[in-house]
Amino acid sequence: MAVGFGRLRLPRRSVNMSPILSMDASETTFGDEARKLPEDLRQQVAATLAEQADLITADTVAIFPYSGGEELDTEYCHRIGRLLTQLLALALRDGRLDARSAPVSDLHRIAGERSLSVERLFTFAYLTERTALDELALSDSIGASSEPWPIVVQLVRRASFDMLAAWTERTLFEPAGSTMIDRLTTLYSRVLFDAVLAKEVDKAGRSGHSLSLILFDVDWLSAINEDFGYGVGDKVLERLGILMRTYFRQYDWVARYSEDVIVVLLAQTEPERAIELAERARHMVEERLWFTDHRTDREVPVTVSAAVVNVPVSPGDVIDPERLLAIGEAAVECAKRNGRNRVETVDGSPGIQVRLPNF
Repeated sequence: MAVGFGRLRLPRRSVNMSPILSMDASETTFGDEARKLPEDLRQQVAATLAEQADLITADTVAIFPYSGGEELDTEYCHRIGRLLTQLLALALRDGRLDARSAPVSDLHRIAGERSLSVERLFTFAYLTERTALDELALSDSIGASSEPWPIVVQLVRRASFDMLAAWTERTLFEPAGSTMIDRLTTLYSRVLFDAVLAKEVDKAGRSGHSLSLILFDVDWLSAINEDFGYGVGDKVLERLGILMRTYFRQYDWVARYSEDVIVVLLAQTEPERAIELAERARHMVEERLWFTDHRTDREVPVTVSAAVVNVPVSPGDVIDPERLLAIGEAAVECAKRNGRNRVETVDGSPGIQVRLPNF
């Protein structure tokens, strides 16, 4: 795809690894047959899975924590289960999964939070597949008593295969061992940032120093990926990382929070200064990160929606870092609803769990 980023060379677009993995003859035959299937059957199966996603997740989570190894808490299992069900439906709908897509990246990140082993993740995927088939079997039109049922089973199994293949490919170019630095943006990783945030909120609570968080979410990144390829989306994130790392101070913590979100932790910074820094960064992104679509010679804008969470800390306060991040995420969504390419400011006081009374 012809787009211009100055002299920077774009990486090649990722290719799903499932076609290059070895299969036996029956699977190869199925792959040929699947391409000939009526598209509406694939879409119908995917839509049914999406409608039953909550039920499939709940039934799978009821079994998985006890399937072997370390017992995992239910909330974490629900996060994994929802993603696996979503990925299964996407693989069914599209007939493939790109390893660079946001849901696959989220699966890689969440699995890394608890160092979930490959064996346990694959077990979870298998249980999700089995539960999905159990639910589909009850359908009048595509269920176990219907004519297309054998094909439905093959479609679901192939989608499960594609899902795990995409996750495996993701781990190859983003290994779990790189826990300090995000390879694409060269910013700190989410794992490191979570550890730093927990330490900094504890320090702020003891000293009473102010604290601010800024979240920057790239606007329309999924549309850029779809229109120009994931290589272009990655280049946007790479350039955004460089811009943020050089803009903020050396003692500020700048990290990649999720697929398209950058987070900045500002310690001992006045609220007005945090807002000013966020506004300047937003303007700088708008001015510098646009690129040219050489098919049409038009400029493609790149902007961010941002949220500033200012926490008025007093000595003795106990601050919940997860609550602060949730407040920031909600404010980013508000910025997007209000037109994008803007900064929302919110009070972080609800993130304070314990506040000592004034005497």
